[in-house]
Amino acid sequence: MKQRSSRIAVRGRLPTRMARRPPQKLPSEKKVTGGKGSVNIPEAAHPLVQKVLDAKPPIAELIGFEVVQIGEGRAIGSLQAGPQHANPMGTLHGGVLCDIADAAMGMAFASTLAPDESFTTIALSINFFRPVWQARLKAEARVINRGKSVGYLECDVTDQDGKHIARANSTCFVLRGESAKTR
Repeated sequence: MKQRSSRIAVRGRLPTRMARRPPQKLPSEKKVTGGKGSVNIPEAAHPLVQKVLDAKPPIAELIGFEVVQIGEGRAIGSLQAGPQHANPMGTLHGGVLCDIADAAMGMAFASTLAPDESFTTIALSINFFRPVWQARLKAEARVINRGKSVGYLECDVTDQDGKHIARANSTCFVLRGESAKTR
């Protein structure tokens, strides 16, 4: 049986309460400095997780979010929502909420993969509970069920006051062999 990564990586710090339990500190972590500060990177992180920690993906740069914690089937994303994210009605565009939730869920799932596995999202849904104009948003994703080939995840998006903004869910399919190499 292939070993899955269960390490936690932490990037930066948010000004708000982040997780119900603090990130696990591992003796195998190395500290890397550069850019906006230091990042704790587990040496055994999955290649997809490592790639996100090494440099922001283009979509994260475009929208302005970052995934600040990854590991053990959980991930947390952060976004300072502002007027640049507004829809024609002046509130935060729903696609932006979907993007940060999808990124957090993707990294949560990636943290459960063996090094030679990859994945693809096969379903994604989001429910919006309240409008947002400007706020510090937190997308907290967790793997609810992980089978051999399919995983189900949920993500709660909250603002800096802890108000529930949205809930997303996704289903991910594990890729192996040649399928995993092309992703």
